[in-house]
Amino acid sequence: MKIWASLTIIYLGFFFWYTDLGGKLDSEEVNFFLEKLQENNGDLNSEMYESIKSFMENDSGKQFLMVNNIDIDEEPEDVEGAEPGESAESLLGRYMEHMYPQLLKRACHPVFAGKAVSTAMDIVGIEGAENWDQAALMRYKSRRAFMEIVIHPDMSGKHEFKIAALEKTIAYPVETQIYLSDPRFILGLVFLVFGLSLRLREVKK
Repeated sequence: MKIWASLTIIYLGFFFWYTDLGGKLDSEEVNFFLEKLQENNGDLNSEMYESIKSFMENDSGKQFLMVNNIDIDEEPEDVEGAEPGESAESLLGRYMEHMYPQLLKRACHPVFAGKAVSTAMDIVGIEGAENWDQAALMRYKSRRAFMEIVIHPDMSGKHEFKIAALEKTIAYPVETQIYLSDPRFILGLVFLVFGLSLRLREVKK
């Protein structure tokens, strides 16, 4: 019984850290994030503002994955804070250097990343979308966690590094319906198998 109690305590500790139990964003939180967003991004256009506002107002309280299609700029323009002629990979590294700490402390993390091995094989209704270099999925614990990262002071001015490194990109959020690689599911299975194995060993003695 001790081993089951220990496994349960560990699992619950992970579950509560990995899961946002704060529910949906309320109107006060939405207004707070919008105000901070405008303070940090004075040039935020109305279309982007309305998109982010709608994203928060329609919160479900659940985790989501950000789908990223990325086309690297082989000759990025110089950007303030970077070295002249700095490569796109280096610029992305500068961006992620500040991004990863904010992600990990909020149980947000990459789920998948890979390089394209061919041009697009199926395109409908999109021009100039034949070529992509990379694709990635980023898991966010909640829309609340996402906005906390976006408005964090450490991220101020860092998005320019990402923009300078890219020829084009598409990023959009999706809520999972089938997500068998969810660490809560995997860890639960691992602990279950581990606990049953120990129990079986004790019975055989």
